[in-house]
Amino acid sequence: MSTEPLTKVDSFQYPSAHLGHLTNSQQESLDKFKAICQERGYYHPAGKDGKKYASHDDETLLRYLRARKFETEGAFEQFKDTEDWRKENQLEQYYDQIDINDFEAARRLYPQWTGRRDKRGIPVYVFEVAHLSSSNISAYEKSMKKDKSPPINPKSKVAPNMMRLFALYENLTRFVFPLCSAVPGRPHPETPVSQSNNIVDISGVGLRQFWNLKTHMQDASTLATAHYPETLDRIFIIGAPSFFPTVWAWIKRWFDPITVSKIFILSEREMFPTLSKYIDPEHIPTKYGGSLDFTFGSMPHLDPAIISALSWPSDTPTPPTFPIGPIKWRESSTGTLEATAVGRIDGTPRSKLVASTKSDFTSLHGISRVNTAIDWKTETVAPTDGSATQPGEGDPDYGHELVKSGTQTPADAAAGQIALPMRGVPAEGDHSAAVALPASGAQPREGTSDGKVVAQEGTAAEGAMVEGTPHVVELGGGDRAAVVETATVGQARKDTGVEGVQTSGKEGAEKISDEQVKEFLRDQTLSR
Repeated sequence: MSTEPLTKVDSFQYPSAHLGHLTNSQQESLDKFKAICQERGYYHPAGKDGKKYASHDDETLLRYLRARKFETEGAFEQFKDTEDWRKENQLEQYYDQIDINDFEAARRLYPQWTGRRDKRGIPVYVFEVAHLSSSNISAYEKSMKKDKSPPINPKSKVAPNMMRLFALYENLTRFVFPLCSAVPGRPHPETPVSQSNNIVDISGVGLRQFWNLKTHMQDASTLATAHYPETLDRIFIIGAPSFFPTVWAWIKRWFDPITVSKIFILSEREMFPTLSKYIDPEHIPTKYGGSLDFTFGSMPHLDPAIISALSWPSDTPTPPTFPIGPIKWRESSTGTLEATAVGRIDGTPRSKLVASTKSDFTSLHGISRVNTAIDWKTETVAPTDGSATQPGEGDPDYGHELVKSGTQTPADAAAGQIALPMRGVPAEGDHSAAVALPASGAQPREGTSDGKVVAQEGTAAEGAMVEGTPHVVELGGGDRAAVVETATVGQARKDTGVEGVQTSGKEGAEKISDEQVKEFLRDQTLSR
């Protein structure tokens, strides 16, 4: 057996590895990534005369790098696939032309922006799953037969429901993120907002409804993972029924392991104390213990800071909010940015001024596919032993105390660790003496930090968190199971593995198969 010493691995919390908080190696990876994309025809830099904008903003490119642990070739492959997919489906044109009622019908079946932000300025979305009843889903499917928003490309094979879902993600990345980035007073204003938080309410949802929603939920998760990487921050699941810990092992197979690692299941007792550490009470809906009068299905109840950051037309209702349908940012004749309602109403194109910012076009972070002109520097970093950044045992609140701009952030070894390790990819980064990683032909061996597992070779845990992370089993019917021996491996990479999921203090949830679930549903039907 190997006698290599077990060491802790550096980690990082937001805003590390985001724009304005890059280590030297991360900056080098970004520069290399840009060069690769430019050489292969998928990126062009800004013009030196300032009249030509870059084809993509830096934070968008960094999302692909973080998703691939700053491995440039892997990031390029995903970026290329996305750009080809966007071009094939002409997403920007589709977003401008979608019927506003089709857009609204889709919005009511997916997470909705409350109009509020967390303590870091990141938008907060709410998703009440109980609203996705069989009748509502059936009505939505019938409406698609009369779809007024066909794909721009007549050769596109994408279903109408997926095209509508694309439009919702475009709204998130092209409108909501830039808006939240533009609001003054948030911590780390040098870092564009590129992620969202989700409160997922599953109260009142039965097992049969979960089963019926399988495809609906998988579609959204698959799309985000493939073409909108690193747009999810944390997902708080509340209102879990008593049977949920038992079926969680089955349900989590619907999502990729990276998404699962960001999910935290809160009991009723844990709900408000946890949310209020992360989100100010006035921005938490009343039904979850806060004071925000937000009802699922309503338009965003805008944060006062957002309202004051915008200029509104005289005919805007009080308090201001946004109309239904897609909204995008456009540069005005004076160089400022205008939020413009687009889409179609009964076939007629819409172009209505909704609000405008005091920022000019080049100073607004993350505006759709346009680079920003901020002045940022790579910060000095120092290695850590993980104690300053590593969460406690699944503590979803960890890191909510915001680090002031200019303080030290974790070292290169932490780069990309919000993504699960990839098979066959060696560990990267400048591992200084303070981190002292052991020599290895693959990724460093890992185990518990307190020495309970001294060595794993020759055991069932061997390679579980390195060579086979995760071990994927094809179950048929589109199901895939990601298996990680967390009970044996212990504390290995708590910030990346599925062991980060909390189940309201209930441990040892029973694993069940699809056949068992189907049998359960048949029994339920026969007993009625």
